[in-house]
Amino acid sequence: MKTSIVSSITKTFAIAAFLAVTPLPFAPAVMAQERSEIRFAAGNDNGAASGSITGQGYHDHIVGARQGQSMAVALTADSSTGNGTVYFNILPPGSDGVAIFNSSTSDNNYGEVTLPDIGDYTIRVYHMGNDEDAGATTSYTLSVTIM
Repeated sequence: MKTSIVSSITKTFAIAAFLAVTPLPFAPAVMAQERSEIRFAAGNDNGAASGSITGQGYHDHIVGARQGQSMAVALTADSSTGNGTVYFNILPPGSDGVAIFNSSTSDNNYGEVTLPDIGDYTIRVYHMGNDEDAGATTSYTLSVTIM
């Protein structure tokens, strides 16, 4: 009986070790999320950033601004292994993911908002639809103006 328990435990650990090091076809891919700051040149009211995202990944671009200023953002897909369906959200300082603007509801991936607080705003670029599901990679350019 004691041998049976030890043998069972040994088999369980062997299976667990195998699963821990063997990639399974149904295991979800973990996407690294990126974060970078957009800086404006002295005397300039606009800045730009470029990057790429894959599948469910997203890239956060951080912009410091003051309450009452206007922020205008335009996003262009430069190239894609899919349909190039990239969008952006503008998140206020301290947001837990709730956006004050969502470009998926705009016609041309452009948006302008009056900023409610002082602090660091996040412009989150992401995929939707088939590009998100199929793991497409899209390179993009983001243009930001603060007035």
